[in-house]
Amino acid sequence: MFREVFERYSWDNVVADIYARKASDVERALNSRKRTVDDFMSLISPAAAPYLEQMARMSKATTQKRFGKTVQLYAPLYLSNECQNICTYCGFSLDNKIKRRTLSGVEILQEAAYLKQQGFDHVLLVTGEANKTVGVEYIRQAIKMLRPMFSNISIEVQPLEQEEYELLIAEGLHAVLVYQETYNKEHYKIHHPKGKKSNFEYRLATPDRLGNAGIHKVGLGVLIGLEDWRADNFFTALHINYLERNFWQTKYSISFPRLRPAEGLIEPKVAISDRELVQLICAWRLFDEELELSVSTRENATFRDNILQLGATTISAGSRTNPGGYAVEPESLEQFSVDDNRTVSEIKDMIATKGYKPVWKDWDRFAIKPLHTHAV
Repeated sequence: MFREVFERYSWDNVVADIYARKASDVERALNSRKRTVDDFMSLISPAAAPYLEQMARMSKATTQKRFGKTVQLYAPLYLSNECQNICTYCGFSLDNKIKRRTLSGVEILQEAAYLKQQGFDHVLLVTGEANKTVGVEYIRQAIKMLRPMFSNISIEVQPLEQEEYELLIAEGLHAVLVYQETYNKEHYKIHHPKGKKSNFEYRLATPDRLGNAGIHKVGLGVLIGLEDWRADNFFTALHINYLERNFWQTKYSISFPRLRPAEGLIEPKVAISDRELVQLICAWRLFDEELELSVSTRENATFRDNILQLGATTISAGSRTNPGGYAVEPESLEQFSVDDNRTVSEIKDMIATKGYKPVWKDWDRFAIKPLHTHAV
């Protein structure tokens, strides 16, 4: 279990180690052939900031070598904003007095038809964490309905048991995104004061259950703005390194969500500049060339246009973060505000202008799964 690895590290010691890194540590990491989590720590440290141009060039070359000049497109499909958790950063939090809505089967198909018309073949189903309303059976029925329409179906819902994941995989589930939000165990409870999500250990063990269930792909990430982003990403790298070694037949992705405005939202505890976010994304690519790196419409158009050439391989387009937001009820409350409001057609044109090709279908699903070879 990853918990055994996690408990070997102290949050405060990790923070101290990151900020103590020197230029020589960064240079050693850049010159390494197989980068370790210790190298990753150097690359995300403040000491690496003067090396950003070199990191960006290396990241661009590494990404193109592994993925070519392609960008995979997906769309989130929000099924419900009902939630039993109180989370300080989410517009769907139980303590927010908002109109709750869960899509019916007919409404799900309406939303899906809109996305299909836009060209999408990869859809991410998103719900709040409300087991009685949007439990395993609801999710199973949604996957079953949408399986004939989309090649890849991913979910971002409440953590489930291994046998529940196995049930959904049998229906055609391709990937699961499960963000720890923060690996700062001491402060985790502050951000999640009520609900099943407040159980830090249960959420931490979710990728283990997914690996044991035989899922094709797992997406990890932290919410940038809750705690020190460098330390949180170091622990994420530890997690990825563990998963790749224990569940090597599974693919992995990393997302970089920054705290965005939403109903009842807290102010970010820490900030990350655009330059620092570029450093972080490049560090991830140099650490692990197999990873899919995803940048959502939380980010503005200029940032997303530029990051495509520096390491990102997957982006959302034309996103709506509210149930029914595409066709059924466009004005319902969003989970968070979107910063890149361009249409799917405009995103496609941008990708082409950059000399890249949009990919609608993940053909790797039928290919040999990757072997992860970077060092401990």
